[in-house]
Amino acid sequence: MTDTRLRSGHQPLDDVLGSGLPANGISIIMGLPGTGKTIVAQQYAFTNASDDHPVVYFSTVSEPLEKIVRFGQSLSFFDASAVGKSVFYSDLGQTAGQDGLPGVAEHVAAVLRERQPGLIVIDSFRALRAFAADDADFRRFLHQLAGRLTASPVACLWVGEYDAQDIALLPEFAVADAILDLTTVRTDQRDMRYLKVRKLRGSGFLSGGHAYRLGPDGLQLFPRLADIGRQENYRLGDQRITSGIAALDDMLEGGVWPGASTMVAGPAGSGKTMLGLHFIFGGLAHGEAGVVATLQEHPTQLKRMVRSLGWPPDDPRVQIVYRSPVDIYIDEWVHELLGIVDSTGARRVLLDSLIDLRVAAPDETRFKEFLYSLTQRFSRQGINLFMTFELADLFDTKNLSDSAVSHLSDNVILLNYFKAEGSVNRAMSVIKSRASGHDPHMRQFTINEKGITIGDIVVPPGNAWM
Repeated sequence: MTDTRLRSGHQPLDDVLGSGLPANGISIIMGLPGTGKTIVAQQYAFTNASDDHPVVYFSTVSEPLEKIVRFGQSLSFFDASAVGKSVFYSDLGQTAGQDGLPGVAEHVAAVLRERQPGLIVIDSFRALRAFAADDADFRRFLHQLAGRLTASPVACLWVGEYDAQDIALLPEFAVADAILDLTTVRTDQRDMRYLKVRKLRGSGFLSGGHAYRLGPDGLQLFPRLADIGRQENYRLGDQRITSGIAALDDMLEGGVWPGASTMVAGPAGSGKTMLGLHFIFGGLAHGEAGVVATLQEHPTQLKRMVRSLGWPPDDPRVQIVYRSPVDIYIDEWVHELLGIVDSTGARRVLLDSLIDLRVAAPDETRFKEFLYSLTQRFSRQGINLFMTFELADLFDTKNLSDSAVSHLSDNVILLNYFKAEGSVNRAMSVIKSRASGHDPHMRQFTINEKGITIGDIVVPPGNAWM
């Protein structure tokens, strides 16, 4: 195998691994039952198989060989014509039962001489420990096997039912050049799958947990969005752009800067989504395509709102990305969003809403990290991000944001209700505008068939906010 990297056939996984696993090294794919270890191993097998450098897939005593092959046939990458030609399946468990671990080592050595494979898979490697008399016996076998494998130009995948504690205790992890850990994490009522690179000798890799799903195409990985703060400068336009509402532009002293992030916070029904739609459709007149990423409004509901305001609900320049927050991986979602923004050339993005996105995040730290990365990436690209954030208090806002959202936003617009003359009214105020002055006054606004109309300065009498 001439390439110094073993490819997975799935580019996002190779990217996380710094372009792949070591081509002439020993890699461990670890995880508890049901995490997809065998699927990943077979994905590597069929991706790297060739007539000159075939793949030998050894089963042991953890899972019958027939079951591995039968299940593999349900996957799209499984090539039946390659079996027996460039992919060879072999039962190592029978050898282990008859001749013990010395027989296993001899069997593998014989395959190396006969097949000259480019890749060997042993599934499950941990199951071989049952054939050792004691720990010392297994260490002798491990030393002998590893020596024979490393002396040959072959990549090895050892698959096993290990957990994180085993890494520090078991000798096979010291021998391994790379360790991939597949885990399932229970978050409230959902199980979420993550891949972590525990070790990759002589190479950089993307750290942290990367969400993945298992399906007919094998493992689909969604690399963790985590932008490290960059020191180099990047160029942004110096002409403000419209918010979609002329009166709001005046409050912002001419609009928002290119590449800025804007958060609009307010209680339920205060007009957050509508303000975001003004921002998206207001850009069309200036040739700026937009994306509406919604976790609340179904496209049918959203298009009805758009139609009622006189905007074209099916304008191809506006893409609607709807996902239910019930079963969403935020990394999967954001990679889809970034792909659509890139393919459409969108310059404006509405994210509705941050509350739903926070619920989908595995923890608060990951949510903050994710949001920072998203705002920084859009800023470097000169893309304007508009985010909605729902507040619990209808009248008296005691806390704008408990997720550090406001300090990541360049602009913060607050929507409120207030009572006056026996009615409940709406008010809007700009409470933050980075690198710019702004109108600090509260202004009453109404919602009608034309959308949002901003009026004069309002000072609620007495305790009208309470």
